[in-house]
Amino acid sequence: MTPPSGMQHPVPQGLLRRSHIIQFLIMAAATVLGLAGCISLAPPYDTPPLPVALVYPEPAPVTSSATAPVVSLDDWRDYFSDTYLKNLISQGLEHNRDLRTAILRVAEARAAYSIQRSTQFPAIGAGVSGSRSRTPGDLNLTGHALISNDYQAGLDLGNWELDFWGRVHDLKDAALENFLATDDARRAFTMVLVEQIADGYLTLRELDERVALAQRTISSRQESFRIFKRRFEVGAISKLDLILVETLLTQAQALGAQLEQSRAAQAHLLTQLIGVSVESLSQEQHFDDASLLQEPHVGLPSELLTARPDIVAAEHQLRAAHANIGAARAAFFPRVALTGNLGSASAELQGLFQAGSGAWNFTPSLVAPIFDGGRNRAGLDLAEVRRDLAVANYEKTVQTAFREVSDALSARLWLSEQVRIQQAALAAQNERSRLAKLRYDNGASPYLEVLDAQRDLLVAEQQLVQTRRALLSSKIRLYTALGGGAAALSRTDISVHAGRST
Repeated sequence: MTPPSGMQHPVPQGLLRRSHIIQFLIMAAATVLGLAGCISLAPPYDTPPLPVALVYPEPAPVTSSATAPVVSLDDWRDYFSDTYLKNLISQGLEHNRDLRTAILRVAEARAAYSIQRSTQFPAIGAGVSGSRSRTPGDLNLTGHALISNDYQAGLDLGNWELDFWGRVHDLKDAALENFLATDDARRAFTMVLVEQIADGYLTLRELDERVALAQRTISSRQESFRIFKRRFEVGAISKLDLILVETLLTQAQALGAQLEQSRAAQAHLLTQLIGVSVESLSQEQHFDDASLLQEPHVGLPSELLTARPDIVAAEHQLRAAHANIGAARAAFFPRVALTGNLGSASAELQGLFQAGSGAWNFTPSLVAPIFDGGRNRAGLDLAEVRRDLAVANYEKTVQTAFREVSDALSARLWLSEQVRIQQAALAAQNERSRLAKLRYDNGASPYLEVLDAQRDLLVAEQQLVQTRRALLSSKIRLYTALGGGAAALSRTDISVHAGRST
């Protein structure tokens, strides 16, 4: 029917209804987005009290390092002075396969967090479908077979949960904390790797020096054996003296072979840690105890809470456990979800987008728990037990860090004292060996006395090198125990504040 002249065409009622529905859906979605996640049932988080003393056990001052400059723990490059060692550590941080695995674990945890975070937002998808069916005549009122078509196109809203009780938000926070804990675990492993490479380098240098001492001893005793063999041949000494000299030589040769084997194994271990070959390392280059390492600032135990990545990781795990309690509590409350679609539908394909083909479906649902056989109660109990486990793990991590620092401090003190004592003992053994040889040459004592003196001298030389290396290793362990270098290790690029509040 044509409207009278001068009158405007009326707006179809279908279009009005569709416009009102779209406006209503937009307003409803905005309201829901504003309300969703406003409540969190997670318990308030408080950092557990420090389960250790407020100060470290006070060691006596170390005279060898009392005047050494104290450096910060910000970067391992400032702590290690040896250029070659710095190069080895840099290569290890680039090529070590275990560190590469730790980095991939961080990427895995970040992807899991992104997946969990996406559940806060509605999933909207576009879809097009078409169907054609035939209904026999005896199954419809007309008595004739009917062929029907159905074509649809539009936007679909998936089963989107309205997070009134903060369940989805708490699960997202738990995933975020787990991701951050994994990242801090990666940083903690990097610190340990730096320590292992540095300690492996020192051990290799120790073996180099011990091999050099053994080789000098072997050369000296080979010359002595040659001289004593000539004396025996001319009848100047007994066969027992010759055998004693040969015994000294074979003992030194056996020690040299043992040290060469140990050095080869240590080089292989260092190669694995670094990821590239270190066979080109010169055996003639020895470490300088005085200039190899700097003196770290010890500070207070409370500083470990932020300096050590393993403690920070344990706290992130504790925060994740608190968030999981909130999600478990939210399971006791009704769960509201929205499902719907908005688009166009028609029995003919050409009429799919014509006027009057609009179609929509909006299906809110509410599910309230009535009886679940104790599932929700058990889930909450499980979350609370895991929170208590996380507290115990956090406190143990702090106590372990405190013990490691205390052990390193005492080791630095007493190993310094051992080095001083062994240096005096080595000087005494040198003098004893000289006097024993002089007494034997003058016929005042048997060669057994020279044998014991030279054997003890070799042991003293080897022990002093071992103790010097142990002292340097204790300083490296102290640096790592204090969280050295962790501040310079880059974090994964993510806004923690934004992640927790989104």
